[in-house]
Amino acid sequence: MTSFKLAYVPGATPAKWVRTWGERVPEVPLTLVPVAAADAAGLLRARDADAALLRSPIDRDGLHAIPLYTETTVVVVPKDHLIAAADAVSTVDLADEVVLHPLDDTLEWPSLPGRPAVSRPETTADAIELVAAGVGVLVVPQSLARLHHRRDLTYRPVGDAPQSSVALSWLEEETTDLMEQFIGIVRGRTVNSTRGRAPAPAERKRPERKPAAAKPARRSAAGGGKRRRRG
Repeated sequence: MTSFKLAYVPGATPAKWVRTWGERVPEVPLTLVPVAAADAAGLLRARDADAALLRSPIDRDGLHAIPLYTETTVVVVPKDHLIAAADAVSTVDLADEVVLHPLDDTLEWPSLPGRPAVSRPETTADAIELVAAGVGVLVVPQSLARLHHRRDLTYRPVGDAPQSSVALSWLEEETTDLMEQFIGIVRGRTVNSTRGRAPAPAERKRPERKPAAAKPARRSAAGGGKRRRRG
């Protein structure tokens, strides 16, 4: 059976598009494939997925990519941390903090804020555990802070931090009809969109009938008869 495989990185939320796919293309199952952010492009090139929701930066060699949205960047801290009392912070406010930098970090830092940790955690999930233990703080896209939510932690926006964008990507030579269907769903096209379809033939207009000319009124018998000839 034909299927459509959609890979997605941690924090990406394809659920609404999957629901729409099920309504519009019920004969083709859509399979979700979770993948680490660093492995998403390789999964496409290996043809182990038809498309992927992945994070910037993207190696565009041989790939199409449609930017979908850019996320707010936040700092994750314990609930009793001083930063938790602020509505938002900047990287300057992190200068005295140990800022954890996991190996799967998705942000492109020109220079890391704060003080470096003794070692880098393997994953974002590991870094979250260290934040809960009071070892340091963590700066991540907001969706990852939500994904790894804990009751003892909170997060605040970091206004001047790098941001992470999420894009829909697929192989350049694999823009199939199913791929076009999914692109249309992600872009919010309606089911009746004419994208990719031949336009419907225009209806032939019937020639307008001209109103018939009004017939001259018949003269009445009193004044309209022939005059008698005089003898």
